[in-house]
Amino acid sequence: MSAVISRLDLGAYEAPRAAALAGVPISTLYDWARKSIVVPSISPSREKLWSYGDLLTLRLVRWLRSDKPEARRTAMAEVRAALDRFSDDLWREVTPGQERPTIAVDAAGQVFHVERSETVGGQRAFRDVLDLFAPFGDGPDLREPDEHLRIVPGRCAGEPHLLGTRLTTRTVAALARRGYELSTIAALYPDEDAAALGEALRFEDKLTHVAA
Repeated sequence: MSAVISRLDLGAYEAPRAAALAGVPISTLYDWARKSIVVPSISPSREKLWSYGDLLTLRLVRWLRSDKPEARRTAMAEVRAALDRFSDDLWREVTPGQERPTIAVDAAGQVFHVERSETVGGQRAFRDVLDLFAPFGDGPDLREPDEHLRIVPGRCAGEPHLLGTRLTTRTVAALARRGYELSTIAALYPDEDAAALGEALRFEDKLTHVAA
């Protein structure tokens, strides 16, 4: 069963979680929030909370700001201008099979809105070059982190969970931190595959190290 992603404005992730899932250093996360580059859309003050769509935006900005063989690093001023220009249309509702970023970059590092046949300066744009849902840096796949794990913005507040359940990987990891062995956790959830529970523990362990 594949994850179905449609509402990108859902989910609620605190800073360490958002950084780990997006694959962006937490210092960068705070820096971009402070500079109003990627402002957490769920809660911008006090306890900042980023949405699922914010995770994609964080990945996009990091990618645009990185060196890559097909295009130069995009200036932050151009990144800001693009995010402002596309605003609400950046992560419009998507349907399965159409989960692609709506903006791209050309060889000169200029950012633009992707349309079926759009070219920039007479040069065809790099289309489908970036899948923001796929593993990114140290961040996991944002749809299917593992065989038995899924992330859906409208389910479990966007938290990674076991396929077909509302049992989050965080819950499984919390039990392990309290000293429960995997066999004991499996006994608490007899309907769950032990392999899936093991995936949840490994996933959370990796996220913890990424966020550290």
